[in-house]
Amino acid sequence: MPDRSRRKKKGKQDINTLANLIVEEATGETPAPAEPEDSGKDPIAVELGRRGGLKGGKARARNMTKKQRSEAARKAAKARWKKKK
Repeated sequence: MPDRSRRKKKGKQDINTLANLIVEEATGETPAPAEPEDSGKDPIAVELGRRGGLKGGKARARNMTKKQRSEAARKAAKARWKKKK
């Protein structure tokens, strides 16, 4: 059977990474999670935008007629089938 060259070997780690793992295991310490980077956006505004994004499709579907929903579904299905070719 051929050797699977894409699979990482457990013994083939970077020496520094291996040393770090050994020290963490020996001391029982886990690294502190990194602080999230400040993107310059207001967290409250981001949360409000996220809430609006979660209900967008349902609200749009409620405002469409049955014929409009059917047409949108037909268009989406056609796009999905076109992609697979």
